[in-house]
Amino acid sequence: MSEANGSGSINALVAELAEARAVFGAALEDIDPALRTTPGLVGEWSARELVAHLGYWDGHAADALHAAAEGRTAEFDADGLDVEARNATVARVATTSDFETVRGREEASFEALLDRLRDADPSWLLQRTASGATVEHVVREDGADHYREHAADIRTWFAEGTLDEDADED
Repeated sequence: MSEANGSGSINALVAELAEARAVFGAALEDIDPALRTTPGLVGEWSARELVAHLGYWDGHAADALHAAAEGRTAEFDADGLDVEARNATVARVATTSDFETVRGREEASFEALLDRLRDADPSWLLQRTASGATVEHVVREDGADHYREHAADIRTWFAEGTLDEDADED
């Protein structure tokens, strides 16, 4: 979906976000609880850091909607977005919490994003941020696309583990 088309677009974004998170959640549930804090799932991150990462970016998308609600969309991320620095900070903070705490925070961020999205005026989705991206793009990229990307990372991690086990058997 490249353009907002009224409440249908909002409903579609909500459904897309919920579905993508459910797929991610199913992949996450396949990880043995004892391994959820083991580094190496995505780079050096464990499942704990990955979940914290998704929660942070849900919050970022919700902030974009909040900026639109306040008529500040053009100022959103005007200070520049150092994604790597933010990701590193989120991961560092996540390591100080247990997995269930991080998961609870992510869930709260996800629910806040859904609430903001459901309450959004469809015209907000077409507004452009300081980077030139539409609010709809920010919501999709930080939300559903992000959950799909990292669900695929988990599946790849499992597939690589299976290949490693097969190699050990040879």
